[in-house]
Amino acid sequence: MDRGEGLTGELAALEEAVMAGAAQSGLTPTVVRGFRKFISLFYATRGRDLPWRRTTDPYCILVSEFMLQQTQVPRVLAWYPKFLARFPDIAALAAAPRQEVLRAWQGLGYNRRALALQDTARVVVERYQGSVPLDRSALDSLPGIGSATAGAIVVFSANRPEVFIETNIRRVYIHLFFPDSPRVSDREIEPVLARTLDRKNPRDFYYALMDYGSLLKQVRVNPNTRSASYARQGPFQGSDRQARGRILRHLLTRGETGEGELANLVPVETTRLERILDGLEREGFIDRAEGKIRCRND
Repeated sequence: MDRGEGLTGELAALEEAVMAGAAQSGLTPTVVRGFRKFISLFYATRGRDLPWRRTTDPYCILVSEFMLQQTQVPRVLAWYPKFLARFPDIAALAAAPRQEVLRAWQGLGYNRRALALQDTARVVVERYQGSVPLDRSALDSLPGIGSATAGAIVVFSANRPEVFIETNIRRVYIHLFFPDSPRVSDREIEPVLARTLDRKNPRDFYYALMDYGSLLKQVRVNPNTRSASYARQGPFQGSDRQARGRILRHLLTRGETGEGELANLVPVETTRLERILDGLEREGFIDRAEGKIRCRND
């Protein structure tokens, strides 16, 4: 799919009909059928071919969902196959040293996800004999998995009709069904999603929503700015997140190092560096002893 192009022809006409019908009559059966037809045609003609869509293996889908939580698809496309080659099953991921998992994750950002993914793998091995549970409440209790990720894993692994909302899905429903609302909550979107969900083939339905939502971000003013969940991310340059990433990359490359060396690597005030290091230690990334710092490797 070329995400730089807007809708034309039949797709544009169907989109307009859905919006007009919803505005005039609400969520009638005709509007629901028109929406499903539009989404189905969109996916058939402009859907993306992504490697995690070629499998129903819950472990592979678990990995992809963690990676996609806060990272753009093109970057995940580059890291996903390499990560699975290094950790081909959940037992391999659970048994790996922390440093190896973090090294395999470098470049994806938000390193907490790597630790949470491994923690989840360890729980699955210990509690579920290595089989990812396809029960939403069980998934929701695992490290790093919230309601949306749990719903996605169930839908994409088992093709079961669960209601879940992520950023692209939210964008679709705000655009089509709340075009004049200045502020839209997920609680308002959920019943509309439940009514329109294709319960016979929810897997492709959600893939289509995500692809259409991705397109909307490219060709329109982002509808998600009207979401009650919307929060503009601060700049990366000069942020604590950038400093944390530099510290971890340095430790993964060089091994144990002194705090003075890190002060030269991350030129921030001493109190801020201490706070960053305290956070990394508290979250299980590093160990500190006698002025030396190293990555945890348990």
